[in-house]
Amino acid sequence: MQSDSPTRPFVAILGPTASGKSSLALDIARDRGGEIVNCDSVQVYRGFDIGTAKVPAGVRREIPHHLIDICDAGDTFSAGDFSKQGRKALRDISARGKLPIVAGGTGFYLRALLHGLFSGPGRRPELRKRLQTRESGKLHRILGRLDPVAAARIHPNDRNKLIRAVEVCLSAHQPMSALRERGSDPLVGYRPLLLMLDPPRAELYSRINHRCREMFETGLLEEVESLLRRGVSELSQPMRAVGYREAVQVLRGSLSLEDAIGAAQQATRNYAKRQWTWFRKEKEIQTISGFGDDPAIGREAAARVTKFLAEFSK
Repeated sequence: MQSDSPTRPFVAILGPTASGKSSLALDIARDRGGEIVNCDSVQVYRGFDIGTAKVPAGVRREIPHHLIDICDAGDTFSAGDFSKQGRKALRDISARGKLPIVAGGTGFYLRALLHGLFSGPGRRPELRKRLQTRESGKLHRILGRLDPVAAARIHPNDRNKLIRAVEVCLSAHQPMSALRERGSDPLVGYRPLLLMLDPPRAELYSRINHRCREMFETGLLEEVESLLRRGVSELSQPMRAVGYREAVQVLRGSLSLEDAIGAAQQATRNYAKRQWTWFRKEKEIQTISGFGDDPAIGREAAARVTKFLAEFSK
């Protein structure tokens, strides 16, 4: 791979949670001398390790990882921030003659990286603070009145997107969807290979159920308790993620351990459904029917990467 090529390659390993994205990304990085760019919205936060299935620090010392552990829990990290920092990471990795490998399941972050975001109004802390006191259902109804198009696209339980959408509509005095139509800032100088892991649904759900239970049984409650003792707010962005919010309820005595595990399992399965839907909307995405830690799937992915990179050496 020529580091001064006018159009550079990068590989993206995508798919639903628990599909083996990290394992496959690591295999490709080892094989191709690559570096990994995290594309998970919770792994950017320091201290949130068990509930995000974060790659262990020792492995990250072997294979360089970017955009992991870059924020404190009280910081706000948006898709726009990811787009800027992710693009810089791509450029830095390519400049070293390495292959950038984007890996993760946050579809909105990937879209921001590839296509940029619309130029909307800045954040208004006081307005955002008021919106954060509203229930998700109420926020979705408000957005439905302000911008029916945006409301149809955003899941009623996706608080972060709902808050931002309502904030934009109220600040700009027009629908957010109208602002989006005015264009964005697409990534230039790169051509990606987008690989989406697509394992059998029943098997994935079984893995999700096992992973959620294992997280609770191997230290998630202790991790959350430690974060709370250090002053992390249970209302902070990462603490509202699946697994963490249920762990908080257990520690507060409002939910039993078994009920928390069941709630986290259900929420994670629902999230996986939304990830499937999101990634399938991306143009030029290639699906691989299996789990990333399956050796056969690894060989298939490696063959596709080899074919893709060969096009840059012609």
